[in-house]
Amino acid sequence: MNTTVQKINSKSGNEIAYRRFIATNTELPSVIFFGGFISDMYGSKASFLEKKCIERGQGFIRFDYSGQGQSSGEFINCTIGDWLQDAVSVLDQLTDGSQILVGSSMGGWIALLLSLRRLDRIAGIVGIAAAPDFTEDIYGVELNPSQKQELEDNGVVYLPSDYGEPYPITKKLIDDAKNYLLLNNDNLLDIKCPVRLLHGKKDTIVPHELSLEIKEKLGSTDVAVHMIDDGDHSLSCKAGLTLLDGAVQAINSIVSITN
Repeated sequence: MNTTVQKINSKSGNEIAYRRFIATNTELPSVIFFGGFISDMYGSKASFLEKKCIERGQGFIRFDYSGQGQSSGEFINCTIGDWLQDAVSVLDQLTDGSQILVGSSMGGWIALLLSLRRLDRIAGIVGIAAAPDFTEDIYGVELNPSQKQELEDNGVVYLPSDYGEPYPITKKLIDDAKNYLLLNNDNLLDIKCPVRLLHGKKDTIVPHELSLEIKEKLGSTDVAVHMIDDGDHSLSCKAGLTLLDGAVQAINSIVSITN
C-alpha cells in the first residue's frame, strides 16, 4: 500500500503533489477528492474518506492544486483554469476506469467541470457545499465599491477568512473564471451520472440553496440533495463525514448494480 506523497507534471505547468491508494477491490470505482479554495490534501474530509476507501480496497487519490499545499506555483498567480488543468492531469495520468469525483466547495466546481470534459470516465459525483461560479458571487455580492476599485487598481484585494489569514482575490482569477461558469448555461445537462449534493444549513459561505439550484440544472435523473440542519460550510462534523461516506457507498452500489 503506497499513499506517500508523489508528484506529476500538470498541464498547468506546475508539479502537482498527490497521495494515491491503488485499488485492491477492482469491482468498485475509484475516488478522487478535490479540495476547496486555499486548502490542501490533508483536510479532515479527505483524510476520513481515504481511510474508508482503503478499508474497502477502493482506489483513492487526493492532491494539492497549483500554488497550494506541496504543489509548485504561486497561489496568487493561479486561476480556475489552472486548477482544472491540474484535475485533468490527475485523472488522465493517474487513473483508469470509472471514477467517483468528490468535491468540497470550490472542489465541487472543479469536479463538475472535469466531469464535462471526461463524461465517459465518471461513475458519479459527490458535492460537499459545492460552489460553482463562486467568483461571480464574490465580485457581485461580497466586494464593496472601494474593494472593486482596489481590485482594478492593484489587481488583487484581500478578504477576511473564517479559517485564518485574509485571502487574495485577484482580477486574473475573476476574469479567468468567466470562461468556466456553469449556472448561466445548459452545460450541466450533459451530466447524466448519479450525483449526491451535501450541504449544511448553517453554511455562512455558500448558501445551501445553491445545491438545490445545481440539482435543477443537472441532466441526471439520479440526484439527491442531503441537508444537515446544524452543519456549517466544512461539514467536517461526525454527521457530515458519515453522510459523505454514505454518499460514496450509495454510488458504489449503483455502479455495482449497473455492472
